[in-house]
Amino acid sequence: MRLLVTRHGQTDWNIARKIQGSTDIELNETGILQAKATREKLLTEKIDVIISSPLKRAKKTAELIASGRDIPIIIDSDIKERYFGKFEGKTPEEFDFDEIWNYKLNKKYEDAENIGDLFDRIQKFLNKIQKDYPDKTVLLVTHGGITVPIRAILEGIPDGMEVLRGLGIDNCEVKEYDI
Repeated sequence: MRLLVTRHGQTDWNIARKIQGSTDIELNETGILQAKATREKLLTEKIDVIISSPLKRAKKTAELIASGRDIPIIIDSDIKERYFGKFEGKTPEEFDFDEIWNYKLNKKYEDAENIGDLFDRIQKFLNKIQKDYPDKTVLLVTHGGITVPIRAILEGIPDGMEVLRGLGIDNCEVKEYDI
C-alpha cells in the first residue's frame, strides 16, 4: 500500500499556539489556501481513497484536496486528534508539554489520552488500512498529534529521543510511505 499523510491546513489556534486536540476548530483563510495548494501538488497523484479525521479542520482540508476529483472520502475517528482534555486551549508554556509527549515516561492522565494509548490506536488503524487497501494509494488527512505516532511507527523513533512531539508535520505537509 502507498500511504500519503497530510496534516490539516492552518487554524487560528495554530497561530496562537493553542493546543487544539479534539476541540473542533475551523480552518482559517491561510489554511484554506494551504489545502488548495496541496490539492494542486497532489493533482497528478493517483489517489484511490481519502481517509479523514471527523474534525472540521481535517474534513474541510480533505474536501478541498478532493475537489473536482472522483475520490471517495471516508471519515474515521481513529485518526481524530489526540484528546488533550484539560490542556486543550492552552499554549505549551502553560503546562509541561514535553511530559505529554515523553514516550518513555508514558504518563497517565485522568483527563487526556496518554501517549501509549495513542500509539496503540494508531498502530491498530495502520494495520486495518493495510488489510483493507493492500494495493491502493491512500491519503490520510489528519492532525499534527496523529502524525507523531505514524512517523514513529513507520520511520522509527530516533535513538535517544524520548519527547516525540518534534516528529509532527507542518500544516498541509505531505509524507509518503510504502507499507
